[in-house]
Amino acid sequence: MLDFAIFWDWLSFAVRWLHVITAIAWIGSSFYFVALDLGLRQRPGLPEGAFGEEWQVHGGGFYHIQKYLVAPAAMPEHLTWFKWESYATWLSGFALLCIVYYAGADLFLIDPSVLDVSVPVGIGISLATIGVGWLFYDNLCKFSLGKSDTGLMIVLYVILVFIAWGLTHLFTGRAAFLHLGAITATIMSANVFMVIIPNQKILVADLIAGRKPDPKYGKIAKQRSVHNNYLTLPVLFLMLSNHYPLAFGTQYNWVIASLVFLIGVLIRHYFNTGHARKGNPTWTWLVAAILFVIIIWLSTVPKVLTGEPKAASATGEVYVASTHFPAVRDTVMGRCAMCHSAEPFYDGIYHAPKGVVLDSDDAIASHAREIYLQAGRSHAMPPANVTQMTDRERQLLIAWFEDGRE
Repeated sequence: MLDFAIFWDWLSFAVRWLHVITAIAWIGSSFYFVALDLGLRQRPGLPEGAFGEEWQVHGGGFYHIQKYLVAPAAMPEHLTWFKWESYATWLSGFALLCIVYYAGADLFLIDPSVLDVSVPVGIGISLATIGVGWLFYDNLCKFSLGKSDTGLMIVLYVILVFIAWGLTHLFTGRAAFLHLGAITATIMSANVFMVIIPNQKILVADLIAGRKPDPKYGKIAKQRSVHNNYLTLPVLFLMLSNHYPLAFGTQYNWVIASLVFLIGVLIRHYFNTGHARKGNPTWTWLVAAILFVIIIWLSTVPKVLTGEPKAASATGEVYVASTHFPAVRDTVMGRCAMCHSAEPFYDGIYHAPKGVVLDSDDAIASHAREIYLQAGRSHAMPPANVTQMTDRERQLLIAWFEDGRE
């Protein structure tokens, strides 16, 4: 019979893979159309209503593309919609949130030293932050401030900084970064689902009915698309950050997240300016590099990463009481703790990987499942088996974990 822990780990892997695939499709199409839009050229003789055109070559063929700011005079026979890339990315991301952070809330979502709440309450707070984030953003765009692209972006950035700070007072550092990314990604996907696609459908309906489309719908959709373009790179950073405790597990993690948004804007500004043929602002890379150096410094200001190991739960006490535990403790201390400790002494390791500390009985017990999967059922740990963990020791870890579940 298939071990549930193994099945769950593979399920997480499969959904993560799906999430990455759909994100590549969405981001790729988004970047392409922004570059295309900025690179359009005007010339005499364009069809009525056409704003610009561009010739491109790819895959051995030539493409002639024209853009209509509002809509063409008649409905085209074939119309390709770009929406499922966005929807699938959000749905797979939410599924991954459920699998990793909700199913493992006591380990990955809730930190009693930050906010001591039950698992259902923690999940409720998680869902509320994601939903409220979109509602606040959407209504802000609809106010008079939304007519000023620059003013709106500045206000939105200040709000994102506040959200980053607030999330670190609700969840673990890892979960705070994940939720900041989830809120931003929800804004991006909801822009597509709630604004961009509905507005485009209104234009299509007007064409079919023989009415002259209202240009305001296209303008609103364009503004939301630009927001998505500038938010993409920070979201990618936040997606990857859970693998790097120096990003999420330090005292100034919310400042780091805030600076990442600035870096993302700078990099997109460089490419967008180039695509629009308005110059080559290489200074953006220098400023981005300086900000990244500041991030590195901020991550090393505190001597010890935040997020100390939690005390053993009732389940943890079962693992500590196991007859296998003395031998397991010796194995973990001898094969793992040189890296996974508050002060690692393995050459080149300065902080416990992923913030996992295994230098006490309670800490070892609280990470029983991860030890079982990473070093028992698989040989993922130790990396390249640098500490020469034996097959007998791996079997011991399996027996210890499986006895604790009975």
